Amino acid sequence: MKAIIIGAGRGIRLMPTTANTPKCFAEVKGRRILDWALAAFRANGLDDIVFIGGYQIDKVREACPEFTFRHNADWENNNILASLFHAEDQMDEGFVCAYSDILFTPDAVARALAHPADAALVIDTEWLAHYAERSQHPIDDAEKVTVANGRITRIERCTPGAEAHGEYTGVARFTAAAATRLREHYHRCREQFAGQPFREAKSFEKAYLIHLFQHMIEGGEEFAHADIPGGYREIDTQEDFELAQQNWPST
Repeated sequence: MKAIIIGAGRGIRLMPTTANTPKCFAEVKGRRILDWALAAFRANGLDDIVFIGGYQIDKVREACPEFTFRHNADWENNNILASLFHAEDQMDEGFVCAYSDILFTPDAVARALAHPADAALVIDTEWLAHYAERSQHPIDDAEKVTVANGRITRIERCTPGAEAHGEYTGVARFTAAAATRLREHYHRCREQFAGQPFREAKSFEKAYLIHLFQHMIEGGEEFAHADIPGGYREIDTQEDFELAQQNWPST
């Protein structure tokens, strides 16, 4: 099974840290965000890494020649969903994917891999603790989920915080069968919504990954939740970066 890291965007809200370097190269506790991700994957036997790059991709190529690279050359005009599908040819045997701007532990990956469902999203159930100190990234921006009977019933930012079971971390696992269904839904939606608004996105090209997930849920597809109690941080703003330096454990 491959691990796919989605890292094409610049991370403008993390300036000046990302002025001349990829977002995933920002260092937290002496290690790049990318290094924390690799440690979590490799602790679970995932050594086949696919990196989807865009902004400053050559720096990642130079630092990590062992990766399989896919280039989202149009990264300035699209978003995470379109970016992930630059690695569609790497999905056949199933995959684990992760955003490139998150810190997560090996336990997050282990729980995703161990879950019996075809599609499992890793959810932080202690997500509110992180937002107590965040002023630049409000709760309204969180990719919140509601659940019932082991399944995710909703994954949207607009979900009221009081109703949320937790926050989607950006780590997910798909079996080969689930990857096939994911691809089918993506192409069906791209054909139907190309150049048009898609859910909350101004266009399908600007859609987030969770927009497709929610569309699939409403169409009857099942997503399980693999819960973690913390052990996750998003690095979206300079404030997040500074908070991670203070609060993320060194090991």
